[in-house]
Amino acid sequence: MSTATVLDARIPGSKSITNRALLLAAASPGRSRLSAPLVSDDTLAFRAALTDLGTGVRDVGDGGYGYGDGSGYGDGSGEVWQVTGTGVGPAGRGRVWCADAGTAARFLPPFVAVGHGETVFDGSEQLRARPLRPLLDALTGLGARVRGTGLPFTLTADGLAGGRIELDSGLSSQYLSGLLMAAPLMGGPLTVDVPRLVSRPYVDMTLALMRQFGARVEEEGGAITVHPGGYAATDLTIEPDASTASYFFAAAAVTGRTVRVRGLGTDSLQGDTAFVDVLRLAGAEVTRTGEWTEVTGTGGGTGTGGGIGTHPLRGGFTVDMGDISDTFMTMAAIAPLADAPVTITGIAHARLKESDRIAAVAGNLRALGIRVEEGPDRITVHPGVPVPATIDCHRDHRIAMSFSVLGLRAPGITLDDPACVAKTFPGFHEELGRLFG
Repeated sequence: MSTATVLDARIPGSKSITNRALLLAAASPGRSRLSAPLVSDDTLAFRAALTDLGTGVRDVGDGGYGYGDGSGYGDGSGEVWQVTGTGVGPAGRGRVWCADAGTAARFLPPFVAVGHGETVFDGSEQLRARPLRPLLDALTGLGARVRGTGLPFTLTADGLAGGRIELDSGLSSQYLSGLLMAAPLMGGPLTVDVPRLVSRPYVDMTLALMRQFGARVEEEGGAITVHPGGYAATDLTIEPDASTASYFFAAAAVTGRTVRVRGLGTDSLQGDTAFVDVLRLAGAEVTRTGEWTEVTGTGGGTGTGGGIGTHPLRGGFTVDMGDISDTFMTMAAIAPLADAPVTITGIAHARLKESDRIAAVAGNLRALGIRVEEGPDRITVHPGVPVPATIDCHRDHRIAMSFSVLGLRAPGITLDDPACVAKTFPGFHEELGRLFG
């Protein structure tokens, strides 16, 4: 364990857990309390969509943003949301606005399908460009009536009986998570055969949370079976967001500082905690306990005399980040600071996110004067000294946050849309400045 001064990063709650927990609480009869949820554009859009569908959600916390040590900070840790669910799917006619939230567009249609009535789903232009066809085809196969192949579409529901279907989740694991979370409200068991699946850790998170809310789930081979019987209202504390934590761990690696994130330990539900293993490959020192994770930059590159010099990272490796693709941009953005090329593979599905993330990262690195090679599912970043440039964020929060970390070591980097970080962490720039300014 490092003896360096430890910087405690204040990371807001996990978006993935917050939105899953909101849906599971809405599907549970009675009142559930969600403590320390993420308060951001995506989670507020998800919450608003649920209330439009008839779920009661209200703030019952102290309204503060304490961090457990008496300090005040806008990370949402003082928030408590009380969700009053009915234990059945929504009823009646309605309209769901998903905004930019991919989880709303993928998780809410199956929940609506187990209810009754007609609902129109729509979202922003950015979200309309993201694929939905595999999910809508699956709902049609289970008996729902769907008009449209993507946003906007109309879903006419009269409950679902369950059954057995095949769902190709090679583009997004969210299709599978959405169906699984609705399954306990179906008339009979649902078995899903999954021939292709990306981001398996997110499905593991879904199943773990479903079980916490009382669902019965079995896995055998490539099939997952969920039994009917509904959920039970549950109180849950949301752990810090591991994807967001990646930027602060990366910042430690490139500055030689030590960053700790409390509440993100070895028992985390989030697969993106594995990002610190990538930083370990790049020469950082990593310590994990049941209560926290800590990263220290060590000057892992050659020719630095053991300190943080021209090459604070060690390169010369290839790493498959397919299971943690939301963090590949974090590594790619700082890879110019390594002493040898870094190749990231397994990330084809990242081209279908808020932006074509492989192309966006490659284009921005080239604008900074960095040599980059890309393929359908990979990117190789070569060492170099970034020149001043404006980063094209593509309205993508993860592009903005990743290149902000590189900006700690490369003067002259600016963002064309710094406010887009509000999608998952409205206070990102303030927190990065507090720790490293």
